[in-house]
Amino acid sequence: MSVIFPKWMNSLPPVVAIAAIGGLATVVGGFWYYVTPKFWRVGYMPTQPGGGFNHQIHAGKLGIDCRYCHSKIEISSEANIPPVHVCYGCHAEPKLKQLESPVHKEKTEFVRAAYAKDEPIAWNRVHKLPDYVRNFPHNIHLAAGVSCYSCHGQIMGMPVVFHAEPLSMSWCLDCHRAVRDNDHPERFLVPKDMITKLIAVEGRLASPQDHAAEADQLLKNIKLTPPENCGACHY
Repeated sequence: MSVIFPKWMNSLPPVVAIAAIGGLATVVGGFWYYVTPKFWRVGYMPTQPGGGFNHQIHAGKLGIDCRYCHSKIEISSEANIPPVHVCYGCHAEPKLKQLESPVHKEKTEFVRAAYAKDEPIAWNRVHKLPDYVRNFPHNIHLAAGVSCYSCHGQIMGMPVVFHAEPLSMSWCLDCHRAVRDNDHPERFLVPKDMITKLIAVEGRLASPQDHAAEADQLLKNIKLTPPENCGACHY
């Protein structure tokens, strides 16, 4: 009787199976890595009008508090962008001769142009949650002791703001669960009077064990356990 298939074909099925499993694992692994917020969100830095608002100068060098520009964060769920008249208050024409160099005057001309036209500055949004997620309630989180630093990074050192944290669901739940279980909540929470003192907060969160004794006091700031049900964040 003649042989229809050569002997080497006996090894073909396991080779095909191994290749299929390896290919599937590669696809899943690649999707898991490249499509997560940590990969495609962190580092996002859109081009801004006039070269962007330099937080390193305004918040860092000049020491302007976050709430001077983002004035509604303690009473509103939305972190408001400052209206043009707030910018114009420091960059108006009468102050240019005394405070600004010609180079600085040129860089801030877009502020005066927008003010003259009574139009908002078309800033490009950096932090935006998906449409199926409710707005992040800034007022609730700040009242609980979550600092601006925890979500936005060290803004005081950013010439141009970029996406510092993934803001993914698992990233949010890490904090909620730590607070729920009293699992060293000092890794995430600070006293309310520190929420905008970003340099102090950065040092504090870098050494949370030094503030473990304050954990119970920090939890007293929160009247309700942070929610984890789907409806709390998703429509």
